[in-house]
Amino acid sequence: MTSKDPRPIRVLVVDDNPVVRTGLTTLLESGGVQVVGEASDGAQAIELARRACPDLVLLDVRMPVMDGVAAAGPLSGLAKVLMLSYDSDAEVIGAAIRNGAAGYLVHGAFGAEELVAAIADTVADRSSPLSPQASRAVVAALREGPADRHAETPAVDRRAELGLSRREAEVMDLIARGRSNGEIAAMLVVSEYTVKNHVNRIFAKLGVRARGAAIACWLGTADSPPRE
Repeated sequence: MTSKDPRPIRVLVVDDNPVVRTGLTTLLESGGVQVVGEASDGAQAIELARRACPDLVLLDVRMPVMDGVAAAGPLSGLAKVLMLSYDSDAEVIGAAIRNGAAGYLVHGAFGAEELVAAIADTVADRSSPLSPQASRAVVAALREGPADRHAETPAVDRRAELGLSRREAEVMDLIARGRSNGEIAAMLVVSEYTVKNHVNRIFAKLGVRARGAAIACWLGTADSPPRE
C-alpha cells in the first residue's frame, strides 16, 4: 500500500480453520489490507461477498459444504479470487483457474510481504500470482484437462483462432506463465504502459475480465471465451 492509494484493499478471508483465518487476518491488516469478513466455507463466502463487496477473496480449497474450487466460479463474478491452500495437486490448481481464480498460492512458498504484494497485483490485474508449484502444475493441468483436443494445437493456429496479433500472443503466453506486467515489459523490452494496453486488448478479444479466465481460454480449456 502507498500514500497514493485512495483506500485500503478490501479482502474476504475464507478458510475452514479458524486459526488460519485469524493468522491471515492479523497478517493482512498489519500490511495495510482491510479484512471485511471471514468465512469457513464456500457457500458462506458467497453470501458474505455479496454483502461486503470485497475487492478480493482469499480462498482455501479444502472446506466443508462447498469447497474453494466450486466456490471460485460464483465468487469470481463478485470479486477477484486468489486461491491460498496447502493443496498443490495439479488437477485442483487447474480446476480453480478454469473456474475463474486469478492466481494460486501454496502455503509455505511465500512470506507476509509477498502475500500482500500478490493481493495488490491481483486486484490491479498486474499479474496472476502463482507459487512455483502452482506455476508448473497449472500449465500441465490446463493442457491435459477436459479440453485436451487443443493440446497439440500449434501456437500460431491458436493465435489466429482467438484473433490475437503476434505481439498479443507473446504477451498472452507470458501471462499464462504467471508473469507480471512489469516482468513482461522487461522481457519484451517495452514499457509497462504498452504491456497494459496489450493486456486490455487481449481481454477484450477473449471476452474476459481476469487473467485466470484469459489463461484458460489461451490454453484451450474453454470452447468459447468465458465471461465472468
